[in-house]
Amino acid sequence: MKSIAIFDLDGTLAESKQPIDAEMGGLLASLLDHMAVAVISGGDWPQFDKQLLGRLPDVADLSRLFLLPTSGSKFFQYERRWRQIYADELTETERSAIYAALQQAIAAIGLDAGQSWGDRIEDRGTQITFSGLGQQAPLDQKRSWDPDLRKRQRLKAFLEPKLPAFSIRIGGATSLDITRRGVDKAYGLARFAEVVSIRKDEMMFFGDAVFAGGNDAPVRAAGIATVPVALIGETKAAIRTIIACGPPLSTHF
Repeated sequence: MKSIAIFDLDGTLAESKQPIDAEMGGLLASLLDHMAVAVISGGDWPQFDKQLLGRLPDVADLSRLFLLPTSGSKFFQYERRWRQIYADELTETERSAIYAALQQAIAAIGLDAGQSWGDRIEDRGTQITFSGLGQQAPLDQKRSWDPDLRKRQRLKAFLEPKLPAFSIRIGGATSLDITRRGVDKAYGLARFAEVVSIRKDEMMFFGDAVFAGGNDAPVRAAGIATVPVALIGETKAAIRTIIACGPPLSTHF
């Protein structure tokens, strides 16, 4: 029996960097009455706070909601307030190496040209993220910037030989996430599972980037049951199906 539903954030529960809508908030609150829910994303804690927590109904059972920012290299749990359980921080030497390689790659490929809405490189503590148009770019601009992934695939190919000690994953609409090698969503979920004492076969994951090189792909490769979703509406339909099937309230969490 599956006792926890795990969701990617951008492209799965919400549009890139946008809050979940009221319908999704209500569906997640209802789902929490049936089973535990975790959200794992390349985004950092402020994005979870802005996109997810502020849009959940007051009736949502937060004690059964688990948040895993920066591909699960951080874990937050609710115990009368949100508390950080762990964070696998990059060292200053690692940060410097990633920044230098990114800046060289961005210039070499020509991705530094054009308008930017905020910084293109963001230090998320356990992860460095490149956003092609900056973190605050309008959604319509993001959608049209790299719809076929070619820009980020070129950037990834340029970076990989320069950063052999790191994992580089495409995520979101314009993002590239860089972590220590082996630190991806599969690592994050394995780390989380160990802390909360849950088996892999109890998990079901929903994500929009399960394609090769996508930041959801390691979850499927790790043998966790995975449901690819291409639109927010598909995620809503999947949640409605789980609720309609009426699985018994899990006592695991």
